[in-house]
Amino acid sequence: MGVLWFGGQIYTLENEGEAVDTVYTEKDAIKAIGTYESIHKQFDKQIEHEINLQGKTMLPGFVDSHLHIIGHGEKLLRLDLSQMKSASDVKAALKGRVAHLAEGEWLIGEGWNENQWDEPVIIHKSELDAICPDNPMMLTRVCRHALLANSKAMELAGVDDTTPDPDSGIIVRDEQGEATGYFHDAAQDMIKGIMPEVTGSYLENVIKIAVNDLVSKGLVGGHTEDLFYYGGFQKTLDAYYRALHTSNKFKAHLLVHHEVMDDLITANLGYRSGTDYVELGAIKIFSDGALGGRTAWLTQSYSDDPKNMGVPMHTKADLEVLVAKARSHDLPIAIHAIGDQALEEVIAVIEKYPIQGEKRDRIIHGQILNESTLQRLKRLPVVVDIQPTFVASDFPWVIERIGQERLPLAYAWKTLLDNQIRCAGGSDAPVEQVDPLLGIEAAVRRQSTFDGNIYNRAEQLSVFDAVHLYTTGSAYAIGRESLRGLIKENYKADFTILDEDIFQVEEEQIHAIQVAMTVIDGDIVYRRT
Repeated sequence: MGVLWFGGQIYTLENEGEAVDTVYTEKDAIKAIGTYESIHKQFDKQIEHEINLQGKTMLPGFVDSHLHIIGHGEKLLRLDLSQMKSASDVKAALKGRVAHLAEGEWLIGEGWNENQWDEPVIIHKSELDAICPDNPMMLTRVCRHALLANSKAMELAGVDDTTPDPDSGIIVRDEQGEATGYFHDAAQDMIKGIMPEVTGSYLENVIKIAVNDLVSKGLVGGHTEDLFYYGGFQKTLDAYYRALHTSNKFKAHLLVHHEVMDDLITANLGYRSGTDYVELGAIKIFSDGALGGRTAWLTQSYSDDPKNMGVPMHTKADLEVLVAKARSHDLPIAIHAIGDQALEEVIAVIEKYPIQGEKRDRIIHGQILNESTLQRLKRLPVVVDIQPTFVASDFPWVIERIGQERLPLAYAWKTLLDNQIRCAGGSDAPVEQVDPLLGIEAAVRRQSTFDGNIYNRAEQLSVFDAVHLYTTGSAYAIGRESLRGLIKENYKADFTILDEDIFQVEEEQIHAIQVAMTVIDGDIVYRRT
């Protein structure tokens, strides 16, 4: 028995503008598409009920190709600093939270971003101590490549002015050599490592909270990276299994941090092991940091910091060891690379250790290209996971980091597509807002949320290409393009249903479109009331 969906604009996405009248689904699959009359006649005896879309627009289900589901859930639970416009706003929010802390309880804040403040200063630990001297405090920067800690947290971690920087990390110090409470990249682990370990039930609850929000944004799935940070591989994986199943549907594809690759291997698990709703993905490796903290690795120095070219996370030899190990177990890789020097190193190791069979490697972010990396990428079976909202949130401050001369190949999404380099679209939530409609509009308009200006119009995507990032792009990245990403016979019955036609509204109004329904495997998992 099945369901007939009709009465709206139903875009297949196979070709631009291609739409059908009716879709017929049985259980989790699309059985037929076509006209209402022909499908009703063909499946008359099997149709259990009909759903009239009442003029709404049906698309293949949106999938976020790069986010952190548990981090997103924690952001919904914790003190959200992402919309603060000044250091004073942040400190006021912290003061409001301190009054409600129990003895010894951590004060945790998420998403501060000095680049959107009136005055882009970094809050010193002494300012945090004045607000909260007795409870440890950790405030994660929006990029998640840096954090602030107060003296209590540093004391618990055993960090003082004489503590050396760890490999691939920086403890920021002032001119007198005093540690300021600002930790970059691997140095963050000094603070995070002494926080109380979370329970499995906590993780399960956070995943459910996150997924409830994700489906309300029209997302039927997401590719996430969580398995290293929350008490271990198996503990976190088990929490996903408990949280997501046939009665709580969401398609989570879990990248595996290289630090827990041995856990994957020991458990005799491989690429795409799992269930219909929780499957394992590529081995996640970081090759550099982020532009905001000037730790993304560049071929030339930062324009606003001439002595700094960024921070490589691994030596060339160590990176090769990690990739070779993944290949020895027939595993693809997904490597975080923002700067062009990081990208050069990543491409070189993929060229040396090519993936076998039909699997695909992934490059996450790929924000700063150069002509060499562009030409070499064209020859590799890789997918670039891009985050279109980075354009809206990073400009214009990123110009200070990289200068005008590097702008033509910065955040160059259309250049990638024009060179037949496959891309998938994501948010990097909780770094950015998770809403895929914001990402689609950002890819189309490239308008800064800070000054309202449009940056590099030549890289603007069509709405059709932008929607593809979150549908066929995400499916292609994990080798599911024959099952997901289109409205087509024998594809999964995963749909995002919008109140308005995304291909007809004004481009600057895409973000305002309301999600009417989210459908996973033929079941309505979200309906806007």
